[in-house]
Amino acid sequence: MSYAAPIKDMLFVMQELAGLEDMAGLPGFEEAGLETAQAVLEESSKLCGEVLAPLNVEGDRNPSTWKDGKVTASPGFADAFRQFAAGGWQGVQHPAEYEGQGLPKLIGTACIEMLNASNLAFALCPLLTDGAIEALLTAGSEEQKQTYVPRLISGNWTGTMNLTEPQAGSDLALVRTRAEPQGDGSYRIFGTKIFITWGEHDMADNIVHLVLARTPDAPEGVKGISLFVVPKFLVHADGSLGERNDVHCVSIEHKLGIKASPTAVLQFGDHGGAIGHLIGEENRGLEYMFIMMNAARFAVGMQGVAISDRAYQKAAAYAKERVQSRPVDGSSKQAVSIIHHPDVRRMLSTMRALTEGSRALAYVAAAHSDIAHHHADQAKRAEHLAIYEYLVPIVKGWSTELSVDVTSLGVQVHGGMGFIEETGAAQYYRDARILPIYEGTTAIQANDLVGRKTLRDGGAVAKALLADIAQTVEALKQHKGAAFASMQKHLSRGHDALQTTVAFVVANAKSDPNAVFAGSVAYLKLAGIVLGGWQMARAMLAAQAKLDNDPSFYGAKIATAQFFAEHVLPQAVALEASIVSTKDGEGMLALREDQF
Repeated sequence: MSYAAPIKDMLFVMQELAGLEDMAGLPGFEEAGLETAQAVLEESSKLCGEVLAPLNVEGDRNPSTWKDGKVTASPGFADAFRQFAAGGWQGVQHPAEYEGQGLPKLIGTACIEMLNASNLAFALCPLLTDGAIEALLTAGSEEQKQTYVPRLISGNWTGTMNLTEPQAGSDLALVRTRAEPQGDGSYRIFGTKIFITWGEHDMADNIVHLVLARTPDAPEGVKGISLFVVPKFLVHADGSLGERNDVHCVSIEHKLGIKASPTAVLQFGDHGGAIGHLIGEENRGLEYMFIMMNAARFAVGMQGVAISDRAYQKAAAYAKERVQSRPVDGSSKQAVSIIHHPDVRRMLSTMRALTEGSRALAYVAAAHSDIAHHHADQAKRAEHLAIYEYLVPIVKGWSTELSVDVTSLGVQVHGGMGFIEETGAAQYYRDARILPIYEGTTAIQANDLVGRKTLRDGGAVAKALLADIAQTVEALKQHKGAAFASMQKHLSRGHDALQTTVAFVVANAKSDPNAVFAGSVAYLKLAGIVLGGWQMARAMLAAQAKLDNDPSFYGAKIATAQFFAEHVLPQAVALEASIVSTKDGEGMLALREDQF
C-alpha cells in the first residue's frame, strides 16, 4: 500500500488541541485558519502520496551513489525534488519577505509529517535546509539573508549543517576545523566534517554548508567556535554562481537505513582553502548553530511521529488481509483475518495510541512556537517560548524512541513476513533506528531537559504544565463512563509521578548529579508519556463534545485515548520509581568499571 496522509486526524489535533483558529489572531497569520490549513494539507498529501511515497522503496533498494567526488541521488529523486521545490513546499513556514509562504509552524509541521512519512530519506534534505534558513535569518547579515535565503526557500539551493568531526562527535569543544582570515572579509576553511546529511548531491544547483570552525586566536573549548557559510559553488554579488569551492565529498556512508540519503564525509581546504564568510560574530558559532539544531531536533521528532504512522498504516492494512487461525473466543469455526486476534489488536492499538499521542504533543509544541514568535505581547511571547523550549527535547527524544518500538511492532504484526524485505515493514524499522541517535542522542536530549530546561528555572515551566494537567484531570471527573474514569485515574497518577520526578531533579541536581542524570532518559520518557497522555485526555474531551457529528471518528478518538490511559500511562509510575531509586549512587551506578 502507499501512504495516505491522515488529514482528518491532523486537522482535529490542530483545531481542538493546538488552537489553529487562535493562529489567525496573531499578526501575520490572519489568513491561517481552518480553510487555509485544509487546502495546504490536501495539496501536500497529493505530492507526498503520489510522488514521494512510491520512491521510498526504490531509494532503499538503490541508494545514492558516490563516484569521483560526485553523488548521484536515487532514481527519481531529482525529479521529485524539482516538483517539491516548484510547489513552494520548502517555504511553507518561512517569511514571505524572502519568498516563503509565511504560514504558521503548526501548518508547516503537518506538512513535515507527511513528507517524512512518505519518504524519510528524501525528507532529510529539506529538513536540513529549513535549519540553514532559520540560522541565516537569525544570525546572518542582511546581505547574507538576501543572497542565500530566497534561493534556499525556492529549492534552487539546499543547506547542510557541519558540526561533527572524526575526533569530535557530540563534544564540540574538540572541533579542530580552522578558519584563516584573508583580510578582505573572507576566510579560508580547512578541516574534515563527517556525517553530513545530503552533504553532496545532484538535486540542486548549489549546496550551502554552514560550518563550525575556529579562528586563529579563538579561545579553547566551545567558547572559541565560529559559524561560517561555505557554498559548494562560490556566489557572485548578483547571486549567480561562480567557480567550485574547495569543499569536496571524499566518501558517503553505508548505513542500516535511510539509504537514499547520502551521509557525506566532506573535506574542506585540500586545494588551498574553502572560501567562507563569518555568520554573525566570532566565537558565537555554537549559539547560532543551536538555532539550526533546535529546528532540526523538532523536525526529527516529527520524523518519529511520521515513520510511526507509516508503519501503523501498513500493519493495520496487513492485519485486515492476512487470514490465519481461528479466534480464541470461538466466534468462528474458520480462520479469520489476524486483526480479530487479541494480541494483534494490542499491537495495533499500541502503535496507534503512541502515534496519536506523540503527534498531538508535537503539534501543540509547534503552536507554542508560533505564539512565541508572533504574539503582540512580549510577556506572552516569553512564556510560550519557554514552554516550546521545554517540549523540544521531549518531542525529539520520546517521539523517536517510541518510533523504534512502533516500527518493531509493525514487523511483529506481519509475523515472519515482516522480516522479509519485500513486504516493506522492515524498512520502516531500519529507517527509524537512526532517529534517536542523530541531532543529539536521547541521552543528550535528556541532559538538555534536565540541565537547561528544568534546572534553569527551578522547574517553573514543568510546574506550570503540571497545573494545566491537573485542570484536565478535574475536567475528566465531569464525564461519566469507563473511558473517562480510566483516563482520570491514570492521568492523575501520571501527573503525580511527573511532579515527584521534577521535584527530585530540582532537589538533587547539585548534591547528587550522577543520580539525577542517570535517571534523565527515564525522566524524558516519563514526561513524554504524561504530556502525551494529557493531550490524549484533551482529545477525549473534545471528541465527546462532537461525538454525535461523526460517531465512528470521534468514538475511535475516545477508544484510543482509553487505550493510552490503560496501557501507556501506567508506565509513568514505574519510570518514577526507577528515577528516584538511583539516589546515593545505588542501582545502575553500583557496578564498578571492571565489573562490566
